[in-house]
Amino acid sequence: MTSFETVVNAYQTLPQTVSSLMLSTVTLGGKPHASYAPYVMDQAHCLYIFTSGLSTHTQNLLDTPKAGVLIIEDEANAEQIFARQRITYDCQADLIERHSADWEAQADAFEQRFGELIQMLRQLADFQIFRLTPYAGRFIMGFGAAYDVNPDDFKQLIPKPVKPTQGQQAMNPD
Repeated sequence: MTSFETVVNAYQTLPQTVSSLMLSTVTLGGKPHASYAPYVMDQAHCLYIFTSGLSTHTQNLLDTPKAGVLIIEDEANAEQIFARQRITYDCQADLIERHSADWEAQADAFEQRFGELIQMLRQLADFQIFRLTPYAGRFIMGFGAAYDVNPDDFKQLIPKPVKPTQGQQAMNPD
């Protein structure tokens, strides 16, 4: 039996082990779009993405400022492909004003995490930074081990595992 402390530690560690997130956005017409983006995360668990204005997900976030995010364990590191550790967040998306103090701080965080390429991207006028602020989330530790993220403190999980609902398989609870 895995202790709750071990589960919380796995939840807090997973974002440090991957550099990109899977991103789900939607057009004004309701058409879904899946993509990915490198990211940085702050202490409050807000996620930041540095995206080109030419990308579909950037336009979608400008038009419909909501996003679904998936941070998932690398396949090569997974003990079981059907039970990869993963975090899902439902997020509000906000464009950060270019060259504001917040924009500069996040661009610095990207440069620290991803290196010299960011120096060039900072100079490209179409590149923008979005803050994705989670308002709900879930961590899947493995088979039958799904935990809701505490909406009052995104660093924490709610101790009781989420039980699958009628018709939902315990094997894949999200």
